[in-house]
Amino acid sequence: MTESLPLTGEMIAVMLILGLTIFLFVSEVVRVDVAAISIMVLLGLTSLVPGYSGLVPLEHLFEGYSSNAVISIIAVMIIGAGLDKTGVMSQVAGKILKYGGEAEGRVISVISVTVGVISSFMQNIGAAALFLPVVSRIARRGNLPISRLLMPMGFCAILGGTITMVGSSPLILLNDLIESSNSTLPPGTVPMDTFSLFSVTPIGLVLLAGGVLYFVVLGRVVLPVVKDKPQESGSTLQYFREVYGIQGDVYEARVGRESPLIGGTISDIEEAGRDGWIVAVRNRGEIRVAPRGDTELDAGTELAIMGRWGAVEDFCNVNGLELKRRTEIFTEVLSATAAGIAEVVIPPDSGFIGKTLKDVSLRQRYGATALAVFRVNEVLDVDLGDLQMQAGDTLVLHGRWRDFARFSNNRDVAVVTDMPRDDTRPEKLAFAVFAFSLALGLILFSDIRLSLALMTGAAFMILSGVLRIEEAYQSIGWQSVFLLASLIPLGLAVEVTGTAAWIAQQTLTLLGDVPLWVLQAALAVLATIFTLLMSNVGATVLLVPLAINIAIGVGANPAVFALTVALATSNSFLIPTHQVNALIMGPGGYHVKDFIRAGGVMTALFLVVVIGMLNLVF
Repeated sequence: MTESLPLTGEMIAVMLILGLTIFLFVSEVVRVDVAAISIMVLLGLTSLVPGYSGLVPLEHLFEGYSSNAVISIIAVMIIGAGLDKTGVMSQVAGKILKYGGEAEGRVISVISVTVGVISSFMQNIGAAALFLPVVSRIARRGNLPISRLLMPMGFCAILGGTITMVGSSPLILLNDLIESSNSTLPPGTVPMDTFSLFSVTPIGLVLLAGGVLYFVVLGRVVLPVVKDKPQESGSTLQYFREVYGIQGDVYEARVGRESPLIGGTISDIEEAGRDGWIVAVRNRGEIRVAPRGDTELDAGTELAIMGRWGAVEDFCNVNGLELKRRTEIFTEVLSATAAGIAEVVIPPDSGFIGKTLKDVSLRQRYGATALAVFRVNEVLDVDLGDLQMQAGDTLVLHGRWRDFARFSNNRDVAVVTDMPRDDTRPEKLAFAVFAFSLALGLILFSDIRLSLALMTGAAFMILSGVLRIEEAYQSIGWQSVFLLASLIPLGLAVEVTGTAAWIAQQTLTLLGDVPLWVLQAALAVLATIFTLLMSNVGATVLLVPLAINIAIGVGANPAVFALTVALATSNSFLIPTHQVNALIMGPGGYHVKDFIRAGGVMTALFLVVVIGMLNLVF
C-alpha cells in the first residue's frame, strides 16, 4: 500500500453500516441474529440506488447460507449431539470421578483438560452445556463448591476451541475469509494458504495448559466460593433446601366437599409458593404430573403437594383440603427413581428469553412444575407464571425424569442436574465413534472440503440411527447459523469496497514504524475488545480483512495476522458476554466481579501466550 487510497462514498457507507452493526450488537435493541439478518438485508437494499449494483452484488448476498463455514458448524453440532446421545458424557463423568478424587486442584485439572479436549472437536458452548451436569455431579459427590469448578470448566471449554480449526466458529470461518480475501489481493501479491485442521494445535495446547495451570496455582485466590450456592451434602432435597429454601416432602390431600376450590382450576392455587407446590393431581381416575393450569378441581380430587408439613397443613386448612400423612396414590409416580427436582439454565440464545413460564406452557409441554427461579443472587418463588425469563436464569423444576428428557433435546434450556436418562442409545456407541472417526479421517487424509468431511460424519450419525433426523435438527443452534451466514456479506462488503485497505492504511500511518509483534498485539487487543462487546463471529468478520491489509502494508504474513484475530476472539473471560460464561453464571452463582477478578489475569495470560506462540510457530 504505497499509494494513498482515497476515501470513497462506498467506504463511508460501509463504515456507517459497520457502526450500526456494532451499535445493534452492543445495545441489544434486537437479538444479535436479528441484527445480523437486518444488516444483510440493508446491504442488499443498497442495490436500489439507480445505476448502482449495491455494496454487495445480489448474486453473492445469500452465499453465506451455503458457505463452507456454516455447513461445517451445522455438522459439528450434529456430531456432538450424536456422541452425547450414546451416553459418552456419562462415562466421562464416571472416569473423572474415578481418577479425579476429591482434591480440588486435581479435580479442576481433570475436568479442565477433558472439557478442553472435547471442545476442540465441537462447539465450546455445546461442550460446556454437556459438562454442566457432569460438574454438578462431581461437586456434590466430592462435597466441593461448584463455583470453584464451573469457571475453570467454562474457561477451558473456550480455550479448547483453539486447539483445532473446527473448535470454534471464528476458526471454522477463517479459511473462508482467507479464500475470499485472496480474490481481492493487490496485483503481484502471493495468495494466502489456508490452515489445516491441526495448524493451531501447538498454540491451543499451550493456551489450555496455561489455563489449567493458572487455576491450579491461583484458583484458591481468584475463584469465588459462593455462599448462597452451597453444595449437596446428603440428599437432593437437602441441597435444594440450602440453595433455594425448598423444604419438606410430598404429601397427599383430597379436595373436601366444602372446599372453596371446587369448580376452580389449578391456576387458582398454583402460586402458593413455599406454602405448597401442586406437583401432581388425580382427577376422575387420571393421574397428571405437573397438571395444566386449566385442570378443574372437583370434590374428591387428589392433590400431591410439595412443601414443609406445617406450611402444607396450613394451606390445606385454608382451602378445605383433607391432608394425609402418608402417600398412597402418588407413591409410584413420584418415587425418587421416577421423579424429582432438576435445575435447568436459560442459555444466551434461548427462545425462552423474554417469555414467561405461562408463555412456554411449562406444565403442558414439558410436564414440569416451576418451584423457583435463581437470578444472579436472588431466589424468586412468587408469581413465577408471569416472570419474564432472562439469559442465565436457573429454573428449579419438579417433574418426572422421563418428562425432563424432553429438555435434553431442546436448545432453549441447558440441563444442569445429572438425572436418570432413558433416552440414551449406548448400543449405538460404536456407530457414533465410527462417524466421528470417519469425519476426522476425511479431514486429515483427503483433499475434500471441511464441510463435506464433517457432513459425511453427521449423515452417518443419522443413517446409522444414532440420531433421528428430528433430533439432528433440534441439535443445531440456528441463532449461531443465521448470525454467521448473515454477517458474511458484511465482511465481503468491507473487502471489495476497499474499506479494510483504507482503515489499514490509516492505522499504519497512526502507529508509524513499530515491530510486527506490536501490530499483532494491537490487533489481538482490538479483537478482544470487539468480542467482549459483540459476538466472536462478528468480530472475526469485521477484523480479519483489516488484519490482512495491515499485514500486506508492512510486508508481513497476512494469513498469520488473520489467524491472530481468529484466535484472539476466543479471549472472552473478562465479563460474562460469551455464551459459555453466560451459561455457567447462574449455576455457579457468579457475579460480574467474579469474572473480572478471575478473567482479568486470564485475559492478559491469553494475549501473552497467543502472541508468543504465533511468532514461535509461524
